[in-house]
Amino acid sequence: MPEGYDTHADYMGWVESDAAARQQAIRTALLQAFEPFIEHREVEIINFSAMTALDLATAIQAEPRVLKALLACCNIAGRAIERDLDIRGIDTYQPRLNETNAAAIAGYLKPFLPQEIAVPALSELDRFFFVDKEIRARKGRWERRILQLLNLLSRLTFRNRKFEVGGESFELDAAAPETGPIEVGIDVKRIEARRDIHKRSDEIINKAAKFKAVFSGGKFAVVVYYPFTAEHVNVQSRLTSPHIDAVCFASQSDEQAAVAIGLLVDRLGIRRA
Repeated sequence: MPEGYDTHADYMGWVESDAAARQQAIRTALLQAFEPFIEHREVEIINFSAMTALDLATAIQAEPRVLKALLACCNIAGRAIERDLDIRGIDTYQPRLNETNAAAIAGYLKPFLPQEIAVPALSELDRFFFVDKEIRARKGRWERRILQLLNLLSRLTFRNRKFEVGGESFELDAAAPETGPIEVGIDVKRIEARRDIHKRSDEIINKAAKFKAVFSGGKFAVVVYYPFTAEHVNVQSRLTSPHIDAVCFASQSDEQAAVAIGLLVDRLGIRRA
């Protein structure tokens, strides 16, 4: 890395002693808390201390699917591989690795791996991160579905666009037309915790004000996913602003989302004839 910038090894060094102390404390706490239910079983153990970086590289290249679990047990994300090794575009769940990349990754991982780990524990780590990835992907599909519904029901064509105000860049999840001055800008927000509503609302209101500063004749709307339906009126009240022309709430349901977007395009006066 360039001078003054940190690598993953630097990050690990920051927390190494605290993490080791917590690991020991948690191990002790687990043994005490669940003492009546502790069982000793024979499980498969991978002995990383017995292998060389070359052995590790051979294993990774032979079964690339194991990479995510190995990264997870080292607290390393794919972005660290890209940043520190300059290996770009790697899918850590289904990687395609040539011999050179496998060797580089193995040499990078080896110092961070534990001396040994049980196969069930390692596979459970992979499962945890896979589930998290798939849930986040599904949430992203909801946002894309909102964009699809806007394009289906509106006479305008929407796409993701950015605009700048005073050197600061803002992103709109849906904006029309596709090029030129924006006539309609829509912020699509998933807010899934009550504690986030104030911060997210402030962000939306700020973006709306910046939008109107550039596109004074444009319309700004908000599509909100907020699962606490009894509080929708309060959220709508919080989003009251001279810069926000419409607010609607859309759930995960395709049918309900279509109804919500239909009402939104009617309010904005952009319904497809």
